[in-house]
Amino acid sequence: MSRLQVVSGKGGTGKTTVAAALALALATEGKRTLLVEVEGRQGIAQLFETEALPYEERKIAVAPGGGEVYALAIDPELALLDYLQMFYKLGGAGRALKKLGAVDFATTIAPGLRDVLLTGKACEAVRRKDKQGRYAYDCVVMDAPPTGRITRFLNVNDEVAGLAKIGPIHNQAQAVMRVLKSPETSVHLVTLLEEMPVQETVDGIAELRAAKLPVGRVIVNMVRPALLDEAELELGLGGTPRTAIAKTLAAAGLGGARGAAGRLVGPLLEQASEYAERHALEGAQRAVLAGHGLPLHELPLLADGLDLAGLYELAAELRAQGVA
Repeated sequence: MSRLQVVSGKGGTGKTTVAAALALALATEGKRTLLVEVEGRQGIAQLFETEALPYEERKIAVAPGGGEVYALAIDPELALLDYLQMFYKLGGAGRALKKLGAVDFATTIAPGLRDVLLTGKACEAVRRKDKQGRYAYDCVVMDAPPTGRITRFLNVNDEVAGLAKIGPIHNQAQAVMRVLKSPETSVHLVTLLEEMPVQETVDGIAELRAAKLPVGRVIVNMVRPALLDEAELELGLGGTPRTAIAKTLAAAGLGGARGAAGRLVGPLLEQASEYAERHALEGAQRAVLAGHGLPLHELPLLADGLDLAGLYELAAELRAQGVA
């Protein structure tokens, strides 16, 4: 099991939800996980129904079996101040730079530096050990940027190539890449059974592999339950005469075959046909994903919507499927 689990996905696929559920699943049975947010959206705080996360590691949930989930919202400006203190011992001078706007200026004009700081903070948590030599966290889960930007975000060597070829920044980037391109890391992609998210996932897999970044699993989110079996799908595609359906409805007490039951046939067949069409499209997208040689998992669409109880339900599903 990789100790750094990176979760990405096209916007709207629920990647933050899956990252949170994965952190819970990995913390089961007394383990300790850190859930890291790098986009400043405070999506983790909303999911766990807690106040906005500060720039510090804070316990936000207890998993089944007594495990703990901690969370951290990484602020690139504060991360840069940490970095300046760590390598240059600037102390108060670093805080003065922040007041002057220099820190924000640096992270804005050099997005590669920003990504080094964000990924570097997560990798530091992966490597950190306590006084007994044990890892501080069993796993770190990163709620990463969307699929279209994930390879560039993780492949910080390319981003800092023109920024620093030697020195602490270069060394930091190299240390980060040693973690990100090792078996310690897995990059999971979240998608839906729809054409655009699936295509973006396929493109993301190709880009990650080209950059030699370790692709983990594909997680299909919000999968609708199967409502019709194959025989019923045939009905939806016009395999049963309308009169026979009307008689069946009438026998069930829904009016006469020429009356109310007969009037129900058209709308029912229309809905069944729409379902059959969607079922076929989803099957085609599932086949596309299965053709890329990665473990494929599916999480259900929660009938009652997503709340904290639903998040624990998704975590249990991930564990049942062997993801955690």
